[in-house]
Amino acid sequence: MTERPAQESASTATDSTSSLSTTRRRPGRGPVVGAIFLMATSAIGPGFITQTATFTATLGAAFAFAILLSILIDFAVQMNVWRLITVTGKRAGDLANSAVPYSGHVLTVLVVVGGLAFNIGNIAGGGLGLNALLGLDPKVGGLVTGLLAIAVFLFKRAGTVVDRVVLVLGVGMIVMTVAVAIASGPPVGDAFRQTFVPDTVNFATVTTIVGGTVGGYITYAGAHRYLASGQTGPEHVRAVHRASLTGILVTGVMRYVLFLAVLGVVASGVALDLSGRAANPAGQAFGAVLGDAGIRIFGAIFWAAAITSVIGAAYTSSTFLSTFSRRLAGGWPLQLTTVAFIVVSLVVYLAIGTAPAALLVFVGGFNGLILPIGLTVFLYIGWFRQRDVLGGYRYPVWLLVAGTVALAISFFMASQSVGPVFDFLSA
Repeated sequence: MTERPAQESASTATDSTSSLSTTRRRPGRGPVVGAIFLMATSAIGPGFITQTATFTATLGAAFAFAILLSILIDFAVQMNVWRLITVTGKRAGDLANSAVPYSGHVLTVLVVVGGLAFNIGNIAGGGLGLNALLGLDPKVGGLVTGLLAIAVFLFKRAGTVVDRVVLVLGVGMIVMTVAVAIASGPPVGDAFRQTFVPDTVNFATVTTIVGGTVGGYITYAGAHRYLASGQTGPEHVRAVHRASLTGILVTGVMRYVLFLAVLGVVASGVALDLSGRAANPAGQAFGAVLGDAGIRIFGAIFWAAAITSVIGAAYTSSTFLSTFSRRLAGGWPLQLTTVAFIVVSLVVYLAIGTAPAALLVFVGGFNGLILPIGLTVFLYIGWFRQRDVLGGYRYPVWLLVAGTVALAISFFMASQSVGPVFDFLSA
């Protein structure tokens, strides 16, 4: 207790350099709300929007089962990840290393590679969104999206800016999507039935949608941002529980509402064109509901989803790099690393010119294959290393059981989907 004032003083000095630092600091609601919406907006990225439109067009109401399964897996994964990271006050890479030497380094490489792939897709999605909203060339739109994301991290107090940006854009996405869902008039009864009793199940589809909403860097985005609140340790478990549940609820509602918006179009007999790597099924669906206004609304939603996901992917992936070097743990080194991550993603996107829809579907599936690896290490800590890693904290058995079930499902889906996931790139 006597060290607390010194900690706060040091933290204040760090915050004067950058609020992206995740060193211990005075508790604040900003990073908590930011963590909730960073988690939600990372999960509700352009990849998920594209995947939802693509799979709803092919599976119809049966896709509701994949949505439900993704939410249940999201719950089991996020509750465990948030609990372990905040109880120990350690980022995922450091926490994994404390249980299994060098496992954190392996996890970091996988998350950063997956995050880079995802961020290229996110920037591509930003270009697609601005094309629909303003008529900009997709390459120009991608460039604008990347530059705006870079500008966010060049602010002196970038953490505060990140929290506010993801909150405002996240709420805006939800409101606009609800409006389109109401206008499309989906068959709610059939969707509800097939949420629990689907007519068909496609494991590659489920793996892709899970990967696009809880795989790769998305798993750790909210928890890593939450560390900046200072509300870590066993005494804050209740607050962490509420925050993680809120984030899961926000993402779950958005996923289902977006699905209903597209389902209304598909059920009305409108055939979405999925041919070709440059297809834009989500834009077609919104346009079918509200005409040109629908295209503009789609553009706004898609761009908001893209830039918040660029922010989330770059920030979270960069926080993992402190596993290799403590100098990257916070302050300007973390901000500059985050900027560099966005720059690399932007350059690759501008160079390769991969079609946004194909890339966005692929990276979701790829991150779904990464998901079981990190979760295995975390559950190993919960089951077998509580005494030394968690300091004797008694971890809830029900949470470990839920996580283990989600892990088994994730491994099964990954084993069934390795080939089909990579086939998305050649489709």
